[in-house]
Amino acid sequence: MPVTLRNIKKEDNEELARIIRASLVEFDVPKIGTVYSDPDTDRLFEMFEESPASCYFVAEEDGALIGGCGVYPTPGLPTGYAELVKLYLTNATRGRGIGKMMMDKCYEAAKAMGYTHLYLESFPQLAKAVSIYEKAGFKPLAGALGNSGHFACTIWMAKEL
Repeated sequence: MPVTLRNIKKEDNEELARIIRASLVEFDVPKIGTVYSDPDTDRLFEMFEESPASCYFVAEEDGALIGGCGVYPTPGLPTGYAELVKLYLTNATRGRGIGKMMMDKCYEAAKAMGYTHLYLESFPQLAKAVSIYEKAGFKPLAGALGNSGHFACTIWMAKEL
């Protein structure tokens, strides 16, 4: 069965939080100062519903939720910027182009919402993801933009849409 993308639903919160936290543990990413300890990780549907000019897509395969990715107007970002947020997939579904499919959907949505750039934060431990971002046109930045609250992140990148 093909992978499908759809908008997040309230009932996705628990499974998405599990996928996100399992990924960070798998790659030994710090828990404090990251999405792992961010209380919004447990309420993604509400976070995106409450914020205008944001969106979050989940990927499903054979009726199972396998990951997600979104666009969010993180406070403090430069005018025209939004953040590409919470791009995570289950271990078993990585390496099949699903992350790229989700990112492409987010680029389209960000452009439609009027954004000119996407920003993201990551870690060296997520080297495969970082290389995908680089191939997609994200360029490294010297430091963080905006106020995500994820102070443990050490890689910052931006892409012009």
